[in-house]
Amino acid sequence: MSFELTDDDALEVSRRARAVPRSERERWQAEYVKRLGATDLAVVVGAVGSAQVLRFGGPAAEPLAMQLPYEVGYSVVSILLALAWLGLLASGNTRAPQVVGAGTEEYRRLVSATMRLFGLIAILALLLRVEFARGYLAIALPLGLLGLMLSRLAWRVHARRRRRAYGEYLSAVLVVGSPEAAKAMAMAFSEDPASGYRVVGVCIPDGPASSTEYELAASGRSFSVVGDDRSVLAAVRHSRADTVAVTATDYLGPAELRRMAWELDPLGIELIVTPGVVDIAGTRLTNRLVAGMPMLHIAKPQYDRAKSTKKAVFDICFAGGVLLAILPALLVIALLVKLTSAGPVFYRSERIGRGGKPFRMIKFRSMYAGADREAAALIEQHGGNPLTWKLVDDPRVTPFGKLIRKFSLDELPQFLNVLRGDMSVVGPRPQVQREVDTYDGEMRRRLLVKPGITGLWQVSGRSDLSPEDSVRLDLSYVENWSMVLDLLLIARTISAVAKGEGAY
Repeated sequence: MSFELTDDDALEVSRRARAVPRSERERWQAEYVKRLGATDLAVVVGAVGSAQVLRFGGPAAEPLAMQLPYEVGYSVVSILLALAWLGLLASGNTRAPQVVGAGTEEYRRLVSATMRLFGLIAILALLLRVEFARGYLAIALPLGLLGLMLSRLAWRVHARRRRRAYGEYLSAVLVVGSPEAAKAMAMAFSEDPASGYRVVGVCIPDGPASSTEYELAASGRSFSVVGDDRSVLAAVRHSRADTVAVTATDYLGPAELRRMAWELDPLGIELIVTPGVVDIAGTRLTNRLVAGMPMLHIAKPQYDRAKSTKKAVFDICFAGGVLLAILPALLVIALLVKLTSAGPVFYRSERIGRGGKPFRMIKFRSMYAGADREAAALIEQHGGNPLTWKLVDDPRVTPFGKLIRKFSLDELPQFLNVLRGDMSVVGPRPQVQREVDTYDGEMRRRLLVKPGITGLWQVSGRSDLSPEDSVRLDLSYVENWSMVLDLLLIARTISAVAKGEGAY
């Protein structure tokens, strides 16, 4: 006796299969989303309850003012408000696994759901001629939104700690693409552990069709090549990946990608398709559908905005405020520099600014007097390349100089350069002439904006960065500048400097 599944039966089987996690990624994502739901419930109920207590003194509140033959107390209003808020959070996909845990989309959806709640209240007030207590709403909605955003941030911090300590909350990703594109994407995943992706293998067009593996090297890292772009399903099973990330490759066209999506779905494997671009800020990207094909529009580089009056005014105000606030500390450091070694308090070094114009950058002296005369010999001794020359234990640095370098205190006088207009608070790393002389056309884009006291290089490893990564980060800043980016980098700099890592 044989049985055949109808279309409805097949859909029901698929629905039941989806109710049970089919991969480790789906399991931890389901648990994470449940915890977010419980937290959202607690925050919304807490915000609404607090608003009623603070505005009316407790549950026995005055009735709602409206032109209806019956009375409605604010206890009922609070229950309905909480239910509507939770419903909008659910319908707005604020807990979708694709957006939670990283990026700004999760927060944008929280704000959007809360704004829709504002709109719903306004419509009810207009249609039913209801007068809500303004103080009640003014407490409940802002307090709830703030609580929701802080709770999501707390869960992100928790997830990052579990990833570092125990390897939890991670998606095992298989990268598929041409060798260069696969390298770039694998490196992007590896350099952003907060995203929650761990590369477990790579498939490239000339990869092994069997289970024989070899390594694909990229910027000091290596990734296992576990198959070619025609054997992705076998590579998924071999590497135990729960996510497939596909970038540019000759074989995988629209039809092959569609078939791959159907093949991966029963296994609970997530499919990600990337256009193959890196270091592009989200503010420059726009998604749209053209003739049924998803298109990613990339706006032009933002370096012109990095030369705006707004940034210049911010630099002057911020630098002036910082110098006034740290003036006592500057005097103490200057005194200790003078007392611990012979020589001037300040060190003035020529750097190349915007447009290739040289200027004198001011720092607290951290080396013995005359150290510059030994630079050429040390560069020659350690390979002869000014871009790759770095000494962890530079013999020219004084004992006190090591201390102030560790916490970047030697760079505080550079705020004077900001006031003079030579530098910016945030920008590319200031370079000396011998480094600029080695620039090619792409690297010279660093000189389109003023160099900065801090930047992406400062919060991403400082002196531990490779020359390639330093260039990539500086160019990313030049292309993607925004005022929000500057503020975020300033905040991250405080944390990076306090840890004292990557500076010598």
